[in-house]
Amino acid sequence: MLSVEETAELLEKAQKGDDAAKSALLQNNLPLIKSIVRRYKNKQIEYDDLLELGTLGFIKAMNHYDASFGVRFSTYAVPMIAGEIKRYIRDNGVIKVSRSLKAKNLLMHNFMEEYRQKNGKEPSLREIADFLKVEEEEVVFIMDSAKYPISIYAESDEDGLSLADKLASKDNPDDYIDKLVLKEIIDKFDKRDKTIIFLRFYRDKTQSEIAAVLGVSQVQVSRLEAKILARIRQELV
Repeated sequence: MLSVEETAELLEKAQKGDDAAKSALLQNNLPLIKSIVRRYKNKQIEYDDLLELGTLGFIKAMNHYDASFGVRFSTYAVPMIAGEIKRYIRDNGVIKVSRSLKAKNLLMHNFMEEYRQKNGKEPSLREIADFLKVEEEEVVFIMDSAKYPISIYAESDEDGLSLADKLASKDNPDDYIDKLVLKEIIDKFDKRDKTIIFLRFYRDKTQSEIAAVLGVSQVQVSRLEAKILARIRQELV
């Protein structure tokens, strides 16, 4: 993915009408767009149509983003991409937001209200995720779900700040995007490959230690790891 500096430079050129810069931004953010599009896949909507809608949302984000918003471009683009898809779905009555998502949204809303009253501040993304028992990157989708919309970028009437401005988090916002993209890819792997990924990259185990767990040779683990990494790179293209 592009660095923050490279993204800022391309955005400046793109907003001045540089087609090459627009193309570079789009190509480098396709994994992000695709990861969001996959969440809305439905047999009644063609994948290519969803991708086109997601791309349109990304272009709108690219045209309207301003560094003074105080958030990274990728963080700003996520709800713009999802919003374009959801508007189409809502306007065409293709699918409805699941009851479980609506329920989580309502639970989150009640939790946040109680937290504010008790602590005098906004809960962090981690605290919301822990309460709902979901990953942190899922919170933004729950916040932006239909029926009970709580947009992470909507400004409050009280102080003009958005929830994204108020949420306490020491993490880089782009980390959530990276996690989201990687999670979507890893979900496709079988149990054995997921075990290798988990032990190798999240538990820092050696190939020999993983081989002992799986009951195979170290050479086999090495080959499997190479195939896994190659597949991840291919998915990111």
